[in-house]
Amino acid sequence: MPRHIACMSFDFDALSLPIAKGTLTPTPLSRGEFGLVGVERIRRLLKVHRIAATFFVPGHTIESFPDAVRALVEDGHEIACHGWTHRRPSALTQDEERDELVRAGAAIERISGRTPTGYRSPSWDLSEHTLDLLLELGYAYDSSLMGHDHLPYRSRAGDTVPLLEPAGFGTPVDLIEIPVSWSLDDYPHFEWSVTSGGALNQGLASWRAVLDNWTADFDYMARTHDWGVITYTFHPFVSGRGHRMMAMEALIRHLRDGGAAFATMAEVATEAADRLGPSAA
Repeated sequence: MPRHIACMSFDFDALSLPIAKGTLTPTPLSRGEFGLVGVERIRRLLKVHRIAATFFVPGHTIESFPDAVRALVEDGHEIACHGWTHRRPSALTQDEERDELVRAGAAIERISGRTPTGYRSPSWDLSEHTLDLLLELGYAYDSSLMGHDHLPYRSRAGDTVPLLEPAGFGTPVDLIEIPVSWSLDDYPHFEWSVTSGGALNQGLASWRAVLDNWTADFDYMARTHDWGVITYTFHPFVSGRGHRMMAMEALIRHLRDGGAAFATMAEVATEAADRLGPSAA
């Protein structure tokens, strides 16, 4: 029987994102703080539709706004790791990255009573050490890579990509990759921002046009795969705005009408591991 899974995932960055970027003036900080407004709207919407979602929460957010995160725990949502700060792992040393993961994991365990099993890299930018550290710390899945749009797969260790030679591919490991896509992320569609290098992300798209893309991707998966997973990535400070909440609710209704099964990413990782079988490792 066909099974088409929708993962509603949320990166609850709050203040950690502007702080990591070094934008410490009042306006960017207030944009991050709006995430508290947005996450409460999202929590209520998910409760109405009886959906358990996955929230990737930096340790900084957990320790700064424990009541907001505790409310998510009480509603049965998965709290997964998003680092302690929102710094890119590729910009950290191996020891700094390990410290981030350990501190973030401890914060999640304190507030949820559970050790996190899932990780998403800030800015979806892993380092050469990330996979080894996740395996060392007992993580079951990552959600930072983009090697497929509908099918989870095992992460690979030991790839080589020399400039003047063919790529070499390493060994699949005991870490399920639940892939993501910028096209299924609210930030590039909606958020106006300027990078430190001066590049502009225009954002501010019509929510109806974006919704058409998101629903069409699910419809394509349902048409072409008997089993598949689509992962949507939202940020409360982005999608918590009124008209974008309308988009999220319309998306949920379309997915439900299309027969989608909603699941947390931890649940998907378990199901995918069973389907994929043991890794070569």
